[in-house]
Amino acid sequence: MNDLTPDQPDSGDIRPEPFSRALSERYLAYALSTITSRSLPDARDGLKPVHRRLVFAMRELGLNPAAAFKKCARVVGDVMGKYHPHGDGAIYDAMARLAQDFAVRYPLVDGQGNFGNIDGDNPAAMRYTEARLTAVAEALLDGIQEDAVDFRETYDGEGREPTVLPSAFPNLLANGAQGIAVGMATNIPPHNVDELCEALLLLIKKRSTTTDELLELVPGPDFPTGGLLCEAPETIAEAYRTGRGSFRLRARWEKEELPRGQWQIIVTEIPYQVSKSRLIEKTATLLEEKKLFLLGDIQDESAEDVRIVLTPRARTVDPKTMMEQLFKLTDLESRVGINMNALDGEGSPRVMSLKDLLRIFLDHRQEVLLRRSRFRLAAIAHRLEILAGYMIVYLNLDEVIRIVREEDNPRASLMATFELNETQADAILNMRLRSLRRLEELEIKKEIGGLEAEQAELTDLVGDEAKQWRRVGAEVREMRKVFGKDTALGRRRTGIQGPPADVEVPRAADVEREPITVVCSKEGWLRGMKGHLAPDAEIKYREGDEERFRFHAQTTDRLLALASDGRVYTLEGDKLPGGRGAGEPIRLAADIAADAEIVALMIAPAEGKMLMATSDGRGFLAPAAGLSAQTRAGRQVLNVTAPAKAAIMYPVPADADSIAVVGENRRLLIFSTDDLPEMGRGKGVILQRYKGGGLADAIAFKLEDGLKWSAAGDRTRHETDLAAWQGKRASAGTPPPFGFPKPPKFGVDSDV
Repeated sequence: MNDLTPDQPDSGDIRPEPFSRALSERYLAYALSTITSRSLPDARDGLKPVHRRLVFAMRELGLNPAAAFKKCARVVGDVMGKYHPHGDGAIYDAMARLAQDFAVRYPLVDGQGNFGNIDGDNPAAMRYTEARLTAVAEALLDGIQEDAVDFRETYDGEGREPTVLPSAFPNLLANGAQGIAVGMATNIPPHNVDELCEALLLLIKKRSTTTDELLELVPGPDFPTGGLLCEAPETIAEAYRTGRGSFRLRARWEKEELPRGQWQIIVTEIPYQVSKSRLIEKTATLLEEKKLFLLGDIQDESAEDVRIVLTPRARTVDPKTMMEQLFKLTDLESRVGINMNALDGEGSPRVMSLKDLLRIFLDHRQEVLLRRSRFRLAAIAHRLEILAGYMIVYLNLDEVIRIVREEDNPRASLMATFELNETQADAILNMRLRSLRRLEELEIKKEIGGLEAEQAELTDLVGDEAKQWRRVGAEVREMRKVFGKDTALGRRRTGIQGPPADVEVPRAADVEREPITVVCSKEGWLRGMKGHLAPDAEIKYREGDEERFRFHAQTTDRLLALASDGRVYTLEGDKLPGGRGAGEPIRLAADIAADAEIVALMIAPAEGKMLMATSDGRGFLAPAAGLSAQTRAGRQVLNVTAPAKAAIMYPVPADADSIAVVGENRRLLIFSTDDLPEMGRGKGVILQRYKGGGLADAIAFKLEDGLKWSAAGDRTRHETDLAAWQGKRASAGTPPPFGFPKPPKFGVDSDV
């Protein structure tokens, strides 16, 4: 039998390793590579590796701002072949984004051709577009040829690339960054360079400057598409102190008056990273679905600038109300997250404050200044050395010529005769004959004097930290002059204002108001039947099921449903299933736990308080406005401990001053509403104590009006003398009045 198994390696090449450890080590290596070499920007130059390689490759191709454009395919090919071994599509996408003035606040690439637009259209193929660097990119590269930064070998070892750019421009905060790594992400919004320069100068002058002091100069982001930042100053400050938060960004709009009392809204700026075509498409869809009852029409009249025309349904519509509705339902308002996660000066990822990022940039500029100064000092020393040799040639020209003509080894002879070093001897031998006429003593001495003065200045600079920071400050002021607010590129685009005033958009503005009868069965089948049905109207249910809740409402109403696990769910009246058949399970409209059931269902009050209670006799008062939830998951209001369950959700009348509770043991207790705490969520306090059973029912009422309850034969009993049942909260109570129903329930509006 042929053995096809290859020879096994020596046992020294094989080692047992738990699979979990091997997997975790390899995944950790992958994660670190993704974090440091792909997804997170460097806080010093604000660039990810692909962007850094793009800018450096374009410099190597000579594509400075004054040069002619070259095809993007040429640039992408160089980047992919020399520095970045990834797909050409990914490289071109990164390059195109650096050229989009609606995506990047200060573009690094000057594009010629179709590089996409704010409507979301893609750039043309790289073979059709051309590019060169901008002045901003040139500032990032300033001094790179003067040993300002470290270089490393490229991926194939055939070339070298910078690990970071000198960056005479605060690119990270100016242009922002976005990225998703393994287990972390970054989202840094763009800012105004003029404001950043002010903050940098303050930080140079006063190293102990706080983030709050910096925020007086940098009030918030400055997006390329403008818009209005609507956040409270304390919210903005907290985000910049911690490095995490989110901002609300709205479109900029104005009211345009038309003849005969007509008007329209003109949107001139839209939120950052919102596609204009998608925005208009979504708005038109909502208009067709009759979800924007205040809006009549939307038109796009944009050319190079944004101009979206919104026509109201009627001239009597309030413009602010209409815009609030649009902000709520469309992308005219968006949330911009802030997560200032970047690689610090040591290459470690961490979330930083505004001050941290500015400090790292300044420290980098100081390091670049020192390295360039030392590089220049070395160049001056080399030149002075050569000039000293030239002086010897000038003073001994005939002897130098003789040695060069007659000696077999003129280099060694020159060094021996005039005590020259190798560098000086080589410089003399490499001189052209025509250069001899320029060897004038005064010119050489003049150059030596200038170089020695510069050498002394640089030596002084390298040894004096205060002078270094003065030089860095001068560089910042020069940058501010080139890119500041007085330039077209540098003026602030995004306005900053506080939170918008609350403009209530009635539900009627979103939904056509129609009467409905809400019906929910004992097994949880829900429907909204058209019209207000009479109390005795016959309604059919599934076999074995029966009615639990029935009340009149409007399609514009919101409903609150309390589940036995203490969660409150919000339902929209216009979205209830129709009256045909038995309806639909309420669990299709809300994510109700499988072991929970609905114990209360009612129209959501716009204001006031709600009495919340559990079956074991605990409860509290909750603000009605705080019960509504925006998601299917609902809101946890009552904290319930098994075997107890949520039992009561009762609207407290505005004039109510008393609470009546009755237990399953037929004990009634009345106490003041002042004895109950007001809470947004919790377990509550003891309402009534029981020896057996639990809470049967609870109601809030005005003591002066007396207590009512439903009796047999559809009659209502009314008791005004309630002294016998009044007591302290958490008491046991006394037997209820004669004729109180069994089981003990008040029955009057208890389920509504």
